[in-house]
Formats: sequence, structure tokens, C-alpha cells
Amino acid sequence: MPAHTLPSPVRLLATSGPGQPEASPELEQLYRSFERELLVPLWTEIGDLMPVHPKSKATPHLWRWENLVALAGRAGQIVPVGRGGERRALALANPSLGGKPYATPTLWAAIQYLMPGEDAPEHRHSQHAFRFIVEGEGVWTVVNGDSIRMSRGDFLPQSGWNWHSHHNAASAPMAWIDGLDIPFSCYTESQFFEFGRDQVAEAEKAKPERCRSERLWGYPGLRPVAQPEQLTATPLLAYRWANTDRALAEQLALEAEGHPATLSPGHAAVRYTNPTNGRDVLPTIRAEMHRVRAGAQTEVRREVGSSVYQVFDGSGTVTVGARAWMVARGDMFVVPSWVPFSARAEVPASAAGSLDLFRFGDAPIFEALHAQRVRIG
Repeated sequence: MPAHTLPSPVRLLATSGPGQPEASPELEQLYRSFERELLVPLWTEIGDLMPVHPKSKATPHLWRWENLVALAGRAGQIVPVGRGGERRALALANPSLGGKPYATPTLWAAIQYLMPGEDAPEHRHSQHAFRFIVEGEGVWTVVNGDSIRMSRGDFLPQSGWNWHSHHNAASAPMAWIDGLDIPFSCYTESQFFEFGRDQVAEAEKAKPERCRSERLWGYPGLRPVAQPEQLTATPLLAYRWANTDRALAEQLALEAEGHPATLSPGHAAVRYTNPTNGRDVLPTIRAEMHRVRAGAQTEVRREVGSSVYQVFDGSGTVTVGARAWMVARGDMFVVPSWVPFSARAEVPASAAGSLDLFRFGDAPIFEALHAQRVRIG
């Protein structure tokens, strides 16, 4: 690291205060010696290196879905999809992360847009990823030759280093959100990428109602005996909305019948899990769906690690730290590490009478490091 990037002796002297040595010519000479040897004294930096609680570089921010779709649509008229750019995707850039295309220091989120008849070319990367569909129909993603339907409310995880492409077989454009661990991969300098075939075989663009992974793994509580005992990422490539919706509805119904089944009164939640071991679907990403009954409010929660939310249905108010927003279908927002979050559903929130929130975050990373901490209230 060049010497000029280290704290200057003048700045170090300016840190004098409680617990710090008094400024003197001898101290300045000592600090200049540190600078020449590329050394930084801990006693001048400990407040930044070891704060009393996490202080995220990210800030709470909201992106309106109507604006995202409008801009993605304009890009669809102008920007082609093909080799080089690979995807027509617009990444959410947190305003406090120096212009990087990162939603949080560990998470990448984007709206992807595909025009009718378009193919997004095949490639693979070491970063883990998923797709979540808030509206639309007609795009099929092909993962290692398995053609997977994408429909409203579906969650499609895909672990790293798997070949994948997309094809819009409909007569209208379609948009969805992508989530990846790109910032974490970049920080750890562990990223790999490889181009695939320029053209996917037409046979791989089949449109089955259920993909191969669903036919093998899509039965609650059942697993094929012939498959490996445990996989680090889920082999199930499509978690369908019908199942998610029913699971949430049953939690609220059981609560109404007097059985404890929800996180808090009126707040149901489910986590997408790996059917081989019950853990998170991806090693670095946790994904959940939350439903808040009309008029109900979640408990205030803060935790180590960051999250990105998208409103799947309904409307309400979300409070992230000192910020509060009215939100509606498709809107996306960021909850940085250790920033308090709560949500309240409007009355009525929707025809279904609830506020549904899709959430993904980096909790598996911190749990693996034994650094996860949660505070309620």
C-alpha cells in the first residue's frame, strides 16, 4: 500500500484526546517513522475498527418499481442482449457505496428485462444467484439443460458454476429481479466467469409445466434415495407461488384458531430451504417470504447482515432506521446491517388483505462465521 494512503502524522497527532498520548515533536517523529514503514498504530484507529455495534457503509434506500420497469423498458428498445453485455439488467446502487452497483456491501440486486423472442446467452459464474418474479409470464430459464417456467411469485435459486440462459417465449416483455452475492465474491476475490454456447439447442427450450428438478425434488418431506445425501445448495430449481401462498395462509389461519404459528401477531413467514438438509437454499443467501395481515405490524428487528426486500403484493408502511416509506407492489428497499426494521400493512392492504414481502439477505455468511446476532424490539 503506498505511504500516501496511510494516515498522515498530522492526522494522527490530531487524534490526541482521552487515552491518547500528548502531541509532541517526539510523537510526530514516531508517527513519521510509522508512515515510512507502512505501520498504523491501533490506538488511533480502534474506534473505527472495533465500534460498539456495526456501522454499515450502506444506507436505507427505496426504489419504486414503476420507475424501474419504465427505465428497463426504455433499455429494451435501445440496448440489445448478446455477448459482451450478456444481460439487460439494471443493478440497484446504494447511494452510500461510492457508485458501485451494490445494493449492500454483500448483495447485488437488479431488475432484468427480456423482450419477446429474445434469448439471454448461456454462461456460468461462481457467484450464487436467484430469480424472483413479481409479475409476468412467458420467460423460461434453462439451467444445465433443464427448462424452468418463470411465473408470478416463483422463486428460482441457482448455485454458482451452473450453465444458464433465458428465453422469452411470450408476445410481451417480462421483467423480474435477480439477486446475487457479487459484492461478497468481489471482496473475497473469488469470482470466476465463463461463456457458454452461443446458441442453446432448441430441444432445451421445451416448455414443460414442471421442470426436471421439480419432478425429482418437489415433494414436501420426500427425497429421492438415489441422490447424494446432502448438497451445499438446493437441487430444487423452482419454488412455486401456490405452495408459498398456502403455507403463509395456513400460518395465519392456525393463529386465528389459537395455535402459535407466526413470528408475531399477524406476521407469518416462511424460508426457502434446501430439501437435502433443511438449510438455506444457497450458501451465501437466505430467502424468505413474509405476510403481514391487514392492520398488523411486525416487531422491530435488527440483525447483523443486510437484506433487500421487494413488495410482492399489498401496500403498507416500512420503517428502516429513521426512514419510513409507503410501499406498494414491486417496490424494493434495503435494510443495512444492524439498522432497525419494521413493517405495517394497510387496511385493506390488498384484495387478499395482507402485505406480502419477499426478502433476501446474507445471514448464512454470518452464521457460518458465528457472527450472527439478532435483537427484537
